[in-house]
Amino acid sequence: MKLSFIGRWSLALFASLALGLGTTSCSVGTIGYMWVIGQEYNQVAGFKIDQYSGNLTSVVGSPWATEGSVPVAILVRAGGRYVYIINQGVGGSAQGRGAGQTIAEYSVGGDGILTFQQSYQSEGYVSKWAQMDSSGNYLMVLDEYAPGVGSNPLLYNGPNTDGNGSITVFQSDPNTGRLTLVTNTQTQINAVNLPFWEVGASPVMSKTLGSCIYTVNAGTNANGQQTITPFQIQASSGQLLYTVTGNIAINQSTPGVATNITSINGADSYIFLTDAASNVLYGYNSTSACDLTALNGGFTSLANFFPGTQDPDYSLVESTKAYLYVSNFSNSSTLPSVAYSDLSAMTINPTNQELEPIVGSPYPVGSGPTCIVEDPSNQYIYTSNYTAGTVTGFQLNPATGELSDLTKGSTFPTVGKASCLVVSGAIA
Repeated sequence: MKLSFIGRWSLALFASLALGLGTTSCSVGTIGYMWVIGQEYNQVAGFKIDQYSGNLTSVVGSPWATEGSVPVAILVRAGGRYVYIINQGVGGSAQGRGAGQTIAEYSVGGDGILTFQQSYQSEGYVSKWAQMDSSGNYLMVLDEYAPGVGSNPLLYNGPNTDGNGSITVFQSDPNTGRLTLVTNTQTQINAVNLPFWEVGASPVMSKTLGSCIYTVNAGTNANGQQTITPFQIQASSGQLLYTVTGNIAINQSTPGVATNITSINGADSYIFLTDAASNVLYGYNSTSACDLTALNGGFTSLANFFPGTQDPDYSLVESTKAYLYVSNFSNSSTLPSVAYSDLSAMTINPTNQELEPIVGSPYPVGSGPTCIVEDPSNQYIYTSNYTAGTVTGFQLNPATGELSDLTKGSTFPTVGKASCLVVSGAIA
């Protein structure tokens, strides 16, 4: 039977639409995509996440170059169409940037394929981390050293004399993913806006929460306490505004005992800090003024909940805000049945925010976990493992928060020295 002209046109249109949709949505059985950065080879690996098993399969063409050296952070723009990789660079210091310190932009094609677009440069030296704001319109890159402001306000290449770090803010174009520098209208020299915001000394990591961004700093105040630098993000302009007086001091779990804060994470109004020195988790509520108030006495001893675990370095609040997961870089137990690295799991009491360990926790993961993510359908939890060069996956029990192995294997090799990972759902 011959098709009429209209029938042939309709069929061609349907095929064209199907092809087009294939580049902007997950393939059959795929609920999302995962990208993992590896420092050993300066590469990024792509995976498809299976809807029914949580299994990871490599994306065609993976891995790709990170277009820089020592990738430390990876982010996906809201909508899933663009990915940014933050490369720290090699040999950077307060006096200059290291080789390969870049911000690499990628577009996301069908089945999670990454295509490099172009590179950008933050204003500070030695990139540590980055965050998107809640709208996905602004990318905020955290550098260990702020630029030193010389006599020429257009050249910020002098030495950093105060030891402080900085945040460089970029506006992200929703149609192209391209970045445009946002300058600091509150701080000017010779009527020229500074192209960065100073934070405390030796910043480690930052976290956006609502309209706030918090940076945790390794440098200490006059009382020997590590600090948090808070800013409010202006949605209309990307400007960062102080809403409290100065940095917020972190009250030590044991007065006089130095902390080693390795991460800052959270969700909703919860903020959690991991302290590798004392094996402690600090909890806070974030206020609308970007101030912090202590949760449940201020801290929880992970050693009491999970004997043997040590060196906590990352945390994740699960999507329902009922469960909290903390990765531990090592375990002091000498028992052969105990994993060298593991993942602690706790419930969060919605009334008083008290934490309680979950039965069966901690769970073994690959050696040297660095980051934790939850898949877009909220069925699976994954960790990137630096030393092992792997990703570990778990199935999440939404009723209890317990984790179990995936049905088709829970360990997936990646690109070596996996420093972090990110996930995205269907591409819009």
